[in-house]
Amino acid sequence: MFSVTQLCRIWRKSSFKTKKLTPTRLWRCRWCNCHTDRDNVSQQLNPEDPRNNQVTKRHKKQRTLCQPVLDHFDQQYSEELGDLWPYAREVLLDPQSWQYGIMLNRFTAVTGIAQILRAQGFSTLLPQADVSVLHSNGPSTVLNSKYQEGKDTLSTLCISKGSPGDPHPQSDNSSFALGQDSQSEPALSFPPPSLQCYIHPSPLRFPSQAHRPGQLKQYYLLNAASLLPVLALQVKDGEKVLDLCSAPGGKALAIMQSASPALLCCNEPDLHRRDWLAKTLESFLPHSLKSRVIVSAQDGRSFGQSEAGLYDKVLVDAPCSNDRSWLYSCNSQQGEQRLKERARLPSLQAQLLRSALLAVCPGGTVVYSTCTLSSFENFSVVETVLKDFPEAEAEDLWEEIAIPLSKYFTFSSNPGHGQTTQEATPKTQDASVSFYRHRLGILVVPQLGKSWGPMFLARIRTRK
Repeated sequence: MFSVTQLCRIWRKSSFKTKKLTPTRLWRCRWCNCHTDRDNVSQQLNPEDPRNNQVTKRHKKQRTLCQPVLDHFDQQYSEELGDLWPYAREVLLDPQSWQYGIMLNRFTAVTGIAQILRAQGFSTLLPQADVSVLHSNGPSTVLNSKYQEGKDTLSTLCISKGSPGDPHPQSDNSSFALGQDSQSEPALSFPPPSLQCYIHPSPLRFPSQAHRPGQLKQYYLLNAASLLPVLALQVKDGEKVLDLCSAPGGKALAIMQSASPALLCCNEPDLHRRDWLAKTLESFLPHSLKSRVIVSAQDGRSFGQSEAGLYDKVLVDAPCSNDRSWLYSCNSQQGEQRLKERARLPSLQAQLLRSALLAVCPGGTVVYSTCTLSSFENFSVVETVLKDFPEAEAEDLWEEIAIPLSKYFTFSSNPGHGQTTQEATPKTQDASVSFYRHRLGILVVPQLGKSWGPMFLARIRTRK
């Protein structure tokens, strides 16, 4: 894993500084599923290997259910989700039904993998014609003559710790110009930004790739619904982007697949999760991008003061009561404690969203997301924070995301109670009420055959 340094030379030149952080316990409430298979990937990706004639179901050992958490979910979600909850419950209680997406890494050679996936019945989640709206025209370039596809990686993780008054980063846009610190090196072209994710209608699992220092991974396994906040963020080439709660790094990787930002600041206050984030970035991004991608250790609630108005786009993938993980990652006693902590999460989430709205520039965009079904952590947080920001306005994602992707995901947009199953169709009746519901966000509810989620996302834009 690449080293964590107090201050990297390249960032001394750019005067990038971050603040020292003492993480709070609530930051540790969010747990993400990690794929740690140690299979021989080179053999499994060899098209001539007979073992690759078909992709088979691969399941972890039996998980232990946390009954207090399930009881709490039954009580809350049966009221909030109505008819949708029994179907979502069935999926959450059957990990063998969970589907996995495969996001390809454009910084490596992936043609062979794509061919294998298509041969086994996988298809692309995002047609290239649809994804292109997220990108600027033309290929991206970076400056680093040492780059070799699939070999070099980020060699250092720059975590600088300054005094509370030190701004990070500096508002001078020239600090983010490509090649500022490597003007003598020739330019290399990467493939154009392309967010490619393959999915299968059945719960098939592609083998995970082990972390190997000095070698880039070719793909990342994920819940495909986690790409939706990145789609909603609409990052363009040359923008400055903040991933406020970045670990374990899947959405940061998706951002770098979909565009070539001038800066991507990946923030994670918790040491363990920050190491995980660093390892992820090292495994997928080439050394050439080290001047664009930095890792910060700030408390996310401080960005609104220390870096006010500095970012074009901010993603708040907030700490939440991750429904999938909470059902299985604790015993009954720990589950009771987590449920007590859960009541405090909306306050933290609102603070993070407020910080993001202050950190984004006028006319900029903030996307708020969680991986829980809880309306208290989703719609209610967005509605509460918007009352404090009259200059900010939530945007309707229903026709932009829900309708085009309804083939793959089950969406809900009603923050009320007792919902029934909804089809993602254009708005026709009672437009004012429909807009109110949609603008507060959309919720991906797992269902059999569409087991993606939970995932909530809302987009807020500040006025210029």
